[in-house]
Amino acid sequence: MKALPITSLLADLIDDAREPAVAWQIAAILLCVAVGWGAARWLRQRLLKPAVQPNMVQPGMVQFGIDSLARVLAPLLTLPLLAGARFALAHTHHVNVLRVAIPVCASLALIRLGFFLLRRVFARKGQIGATILTFEKIFALLVWLGVTLYIAGLWPQLLDFLNTNTVPLGRHDVTLAAILQAGASVAVFLMLALWAGAALEERLMHVEGLHSSLRVAMARMSRAVLIIVAVLVSLSLVGIDLTVLSVFGGALGVGLGLGLQKIASNYVSGFVILLERSLAIGDMIAVDKYYGKVTQINTRYTVVQGLDGIETVLPNEMLVSGAVQNYSLSAPTVRLATHVTVTYDSDLASLLPLMEQMVLGVPRVLADPAPGAMLSKFTTDGFELELGFWIADPENGKGGVISDVNKKIWEILQSEQFKLPFPVRDTRFLDARIASVLAGMSNGGMVGGTGGAGNP
Repeated sequence: MKALPITSLLADLIDDAREPAVAWQIAAILLCVAVGWGAARWLRQRLLKPAVQPNMVQPGMVQFGIDSLARVLAPLLTLPLLAGARFALAHTHHVNVLRVAIPVCASLALIRLGFFLLRRVFARKGQIGATILTFEKIFALLVWLGVTLYIAGLWPQLLDFLNTNTVPLGRHDVTLAAILQAGASVAVFLMLALWAGAALEERLMHVEGLHSSLRVAMARMSRAVLIIVAVLVSLSLVGIDLTVLSVFGGALGVGLGLGLQKIASNYVSGFVILLERSLAIGDMIAVDKYYGKVTQINTRYTVVQGLDGIETVLPNEMLVSGAVQNYSLSAPTVRLATHVTVTYDSDLASLLPLMEQMVLGVPRVLADPAPGAMLSKFTTDGFELELGFWIADPENGKGGVISDVNKKIWEILQSEQFKLPFPVRDTRFLDARIASVLAGMSNGGMVGGTGGAGNP
């Protein structure tokens, strides 16, 4: 009876364990692991650490990517060392233990490389969600299953099963191996495209010579092009005729024309915003009833963070077709104003310059353009004055600086020269009417009471 591969492998390992030469294999494995991990640590400390500069925009994200890459380097550097040790010992000893250690190390390198790509694409800010962890567990399970089948010698049977069984797809029968190969090819090329797009976006975001909106637009378009190229190349490698995609393109066009008009409009509006640079990340804008700072400009929506911390997701079509107030489009300076009413006997010739001078002591108020105080209008209570001033940081809000300016005005009005009016209302006419009504009611009640008593 022919021995099974797993039985033969176990027998070879048992034979090696009985020979003194197994110590050489174990020593070679430990030495390769120590050298590989040590070299990876040295590269991380000496070559990769200086890549993080204090003046970079997002050092945490870069450090996260460096840490992930360092974990991939350790098994990648150990793998060629194990292959070299196997080649060196194969001339004089049995190398069955090394024959098992090499695919195990290769699987570890593949798993960590997959983790690195997943986290670089979907966890670029260092925040790993439950979905990514689930995908990592599934990927690791599939890799370890494949390694187990390879070590056990069951790969030929598995490949024969996949190549002989077919699935009908339309007019053709496609083997399971072709389906798995197509799925794996698309997944690998798509992950590489997303990783390349993320790396290119990070590089573009650090280019100071380009406008922020132009950098975002280039990053979005480059990622879209990379994804399309990855899908087309992967399908071509599998042997799928790309002319069949014309039917899919026609169906997609009909879908966009009928049911996806708003979504398509938002995507087009997103590229319009990025290309014409009417909005940029960090701008203070007001749209409808929403006011805040632009924190994200995506292809479908824009995120505006209010001064209270609440983030609003605005469709890009709303920013293109409607009116948008941009407080920092050409210049970040914004004019604010506050009003105060003083009595008619106030000396405006001395009060207005004093208000302009006092407001310059507020930290956020600019000296150029200079503050200006003016007589706004005449009211029933006194003069209504307007004090206008300029600030250069509207993203910090308006309430705080207006409050500080009002406090300075209150200090001025505490003097004896200038007074706030106290409205006085004449209520004597109202009091007379009430007294007459009450007197009439009292006389009517008395008359009615007397008449009632005189009636038989």
